[in-house]
This record gives sequence, structure tokens and C-alpha cells, in this order.
Amino acid sequence: MDQHRIDKAAALLVQARRDMVPLQGLPEALQPKTIDEGHAIQDATSKALGKLVGGFKAMCPPGQQPNRGILYAGTIHPSPCDLPVSEAPQCGVEGEVAFVYRANLPDRPVPYTREEVAAVVDAFAAIEVVHSRFDIAKPLSNLEKLADSIMNGGLVCAAPNTGWRSLNLETIQVTMTINGAPFKAKAGGHPIGDPLAVAVEMANMWRSKGGVRAGQLVTCGSYTGLDYLKPGDTCSVTFEGLGTATVTFVK
Repeated sequence: MDQHRIDKAAALLVQARRDMVPLQGLPEALQPKTIDEGHAIQDATSKALGKLVGGFKAMCPPGQQPNRGILYAGTIHPSPCDLPVSEAPQCGVEGEVAFVYRANLPDRPVPYTREEVAAVVDAFAAIEVVHSRFDIAKPLSNLEKLADSIMNGGLVCAAPNTGWRSLNLETIQVTMTINGAPFKAKAGGHPIGDPLAVAVEMANMWRSKGGVRAGQLVTCGSYTGLDYLKPGDTCSVTFEGLGTATVTFVK
């Protein structure tokens, strides 16, 4: 995909973000065919919006190319959060473990190790707010979702926990409530069982693109799956020993 088509796809996503009218999909000629093309559309969208990048969402499926989405600083909120429905009308929620980088991880040719990344991050409980710039009733390819920063609408963050290294994040107890009523409870559930591995991949995905900056976040995949709520609903997700994140979708 040449830069002209990348910019045209990005322009559609920028307009959808600005006017909050969902797209029916990208025209076939503007659809990414690879993860690198999806990332290129993300980056062109970010450049056109001119917003501060506050962090990322990332995934590293075993045996597949890692991928990421961009989180803008204005969509990252401390818990508890009253989030206007106008900012995320689809009201999607996922319970996640996220990390904040406490030090710069600049460009370098040698990959960052797990130990290096673990030494400079703190973990926290989070709710990823899911909102697509596409009509979610329409069939979409995973690469179209990738171009749209994997449907990220925001992140609600509990306080960082410096004691996270003593926790088993693979089997951590997770509970979700909706409007105060039990909704889900499980032990573990992370897609690859190891959210820290995702934070490591994120550092290495960015180490030839300016590096990760101190204060940026990475959210590392859903333990709870994706659920769509209604305006007025309150969702809380607790990771035992780590913290609780809460969001209310206010009209």
C-alpha cells in the first residue's frame, strides 16, 4: 500500500473520530493487507489528529507478528471515571492488566529483555473502553480493526501497584460487576497468560520508532472478554491484590 492510499484511509478514520459517525468499513482499495500496513494507517491517523500519544494496547499471539494500537492521552482516565457516552457510544468494556513505563526505553539495535522491562514498569488494573470507528454490526476484517487502533476508545486506570511482582498474573483472581451485581469471576484468563510479555514486545516494537517514553502506558489484553454495556451502567473490575478499576457511562 502506497503512502497516498495510507493517507486516504487515515483521513476516513480521522473524520469518523471527529464527527462520531461510524464507517461501514474501509473501501477495498484502502484496506490494509498486512499488519505493517495497519500500523502505517494508525500512524498516519495519529499524525493527522495531532494528539499526544499516552500509550498503547498491544498483542503478541504465539507464532504471529506482534501488533499494537495507539491510546491518546486525552482518552486515558483515572479510576473511578464518569465517562460521557458521547465519547464512547458503543460502551464496550474489557478488564485488563496494564503497565506504566517509569523510564525511557529509547531506540537501540539490541532487543530489550524481560528483566530490563520488568525493572522499569509498574502494573495496574484497568478497564479498556472499546469503541470502534466502524459500525460494529457490519463484518470487519481484523486488519481494518487494527488500522483503527484495535477499536480502542479509552482506558480507565487504577493506581499503579509497585508490589505487582509478587503476584501470579497468569492465575490472578478477576471479578467483574455491573451496577454492583456479580457478572464474571475467574482465575486468570489472559490471552497468552503473561501480560508482562506483551509489555516487553511493546518496548521492542517501538525501539526503532523513537522508543517508549517514561509515563506512557501499555494495556496488554483482556482477561474478561469484550462486553457491551448501556448508557448509565457502571462496570468495576478487580484483580485480587492488584487493584480495582471502575467506569460509569454517563449521559
